[in-house]
Amino acid sequence: MDKKIVLADGTEFYGKGFGADREAVNEIVFNTSMVGYQEILSDPSYTDQMVVMTYPLIGNYGITDDDYETKFPSIGGFIVHEYNDLPSNFRYTKTLSEVMEENDIPGISGVDTRQLNRIIRDKGSMQVIITDAKTPKEEALAKIKATPIPHDQVSRVSCKKRWFSRTPQHKFDVVAIDCGIKYNIIRKLNELGCNVTVVPYNITAEEIMAFQPDGLFLSNGPGDPEDMTTVIEVIRKLHGKLPIFGICLGHQMISLAYGAKTYKMKFGHRGGNHPVKNLLTGKIEITSQNHSYAVDPESLKSTDLELTHINVLDNTAEGMRCVKDKIFSIQYHPESAPGPQDSGYLFKEFIELMKK
Repeated sequence: MDKKIVLADGTEFYGKGFGADREAVNEIVFNTSMVGYQEILSDPSYTDQMVVMTYPLIGNYGITDDDYETKFPSIGGFIVHEYNDLPSNFRYTKTLSEVMEENDIPGISGVDTRQLNRIIRDKGSMQVIITDAKTPKEEALAKIKATPIPHDQVSRVSCKKRWFSRTPQHKFDVVAIDCGIKYNIIRKLNELGCNVTVVPYNITAEEIMAFQPDGLFLSNGPGDPEDMTTVIEVIRKLHGKLPIFGICLGHQMISLAYGAKTYKMKFGHRGGNHPVKNLLTGKIEITSQNHSYAVDPESLKSTDLELTHINVLDNTAEGMRCVKDKIFSIQYHPESAPGPQDSGYLFKEFIELMKK
């Protein structure tokens, strides 16, 4: 037991360190996925978040070169019950600990994650520090208190220059604003015949239209959607001029652009097992989710946006659209990496809007 975590409420958990050997202060959240720790590790939406995995065994199939969601993982850290450093998988190229060490990401194993998750569930997300086991609690709490809440996550994970992802015999040209985009979203668009131009978060509406795109995609990403003033302004200028599809942070930014409101959730939604009702069809989809903020459904009533999906567990807004402006968005992840495949039809709906 060479490491420990200390929550902002003073609760301590001791364990064994893996990954980068350093101290870190982040927001603590939990994820209920049974598989997909590599996709979670490399999802930019987890920037500055320490993720507790509810599934007890992590690391057992290693890390593969083909399954990354970004080249440079920026997750705050991993907290797991049991870490396996001897993977059994013919595809693996490195262990989880090796990749975390290379990317300066700390981790701790041997923690009672059942008890820890109940604390987060009951008290909500809070700040946590991973530190040496010998660090006094008072010193750890002082470091948590002295660490400011960051608001620059998107600027750190967004691309600095445009880049292209092309596909043979393409039919559509899509501009994707990168607020922390997952690679599997780009793969899905490529599979459906889209050439994708990925651009930085601070691009202007005029620069986007210079590409003469058939559609605009707004990506997922970390942080508070209210910080994304540049993208929100782009949405206000371009809605109605071309089809727009938003996922996760993109969903929240669209709501703000139309005058709705967002709020910070108690502990958010993270995992591949959230039931969502499609209000247009009546069907229930099992979805993959990762978000701390949500759209206030009451605030949508005073906008041109129509609620299309709700979470069955807590009735949070999971989808919306404006038919006349050819814009729609989803709070969850239809590209599902990791997760179920129930919602892949949403990419085809984006294609249909561009066809029209």
